[in-house]
Amino acid sequence: MGSIAQNLQAVKSRIALAERAAGRAPGAVALLAVSKTHAPALIRQAHAAGQRAFGENYVQEALDKMARLGDLALEWHLVGPLQSNKTRAVAERFHWVHAIEREKTARRLSEKRPAAMAPLNVLIQVNASSEASKSGIAPAEAAALAAAVGAMKNLRLRGLMAIPEPGAPRARFDEIGALFQGLRGEFGLDTLSLGMSDDLEAAIAAGSTLVRVGTAIFGARHKVRDAA
Repeated sequence: MGSIAQNLQAVKSRIALAERAAGRAPGAVALLAVSKTHAPALIRQAHAAGQRAFGENYVQEALDKMARLGDLALEWHLVGPLQSNKTRAVAERFHWVHAIEREKTARRLSEKRPAAMAPLNVLIQVNASSEASKSGIAPAEAAALAAAVGAMKNLRLRGLMAIPEPGAPRARFDEIGALFQGLRGEFGLDTLSLGMSDDLEAAIAAGSTLVRVGTAIFGARHKVRDAA
C-alpha cells in the first residue's frame, strides 16, 4: 500500500467516482476512517492529510488514543457494540454512536450525556440480512425504535447504520437505502452509514451518506503499539 495520505486520496477518488456514477451531488458522501487496532501515529498521519472523523470499535482503545491525540481536533465515532459498563465514558467522550439496537442502551446514553454538551449523535443499527452473527434490529422494528430514541433529550437521532453480509447482492443495499428514505422525513434523518472498503460503490449507489473505511486507508489490522 501507499502512504496514508495516498490511500486517503485513492478512497476519496473512489467516493467521487461513485457519486458521479449514481447521479449524486459532489460531496454528498462523507468518509469515516475506521482506525480500530491502528496506532495513534497513523491517525496523526491521516489528520495531517485532512481527515478529521475516526471510527473505533473498542472503548478503552479509543480512550487511550483520545488521551494521546488530545492536541488534535478529531471527531470520534463508536462503530462497535457498547457494553453497559462503558456507557458513561462513551456518553462523555464520543461525538457519534453507530450501533444503537435497544431503547435501553439509548436511554442510558441520554442519561449519562452531560447536559452542558451538545446532544450525542446516534444511529440505529439495522440487521437487514437477518444474520444471527450480526447485531442490529429487524427493519420492521426500526420505526418504533426511532420514535423512542428521537424523544430522548440528550441524543440526536441522525439515521441508520448497516453492515451487509460479505458479497451481498446490490438488492441488499437498495433495501437498506429504501428503509432510510422511508424513515428520513418522519424522523428528520440525514445520515445513512453504509459501505466499507470492499463495497462502498454499491452503498453510495443505494444512497449512503457516510462510508466507513479502514483497510483501504490503514492496511490490515494489527495490535496498537506505536507511539503517538
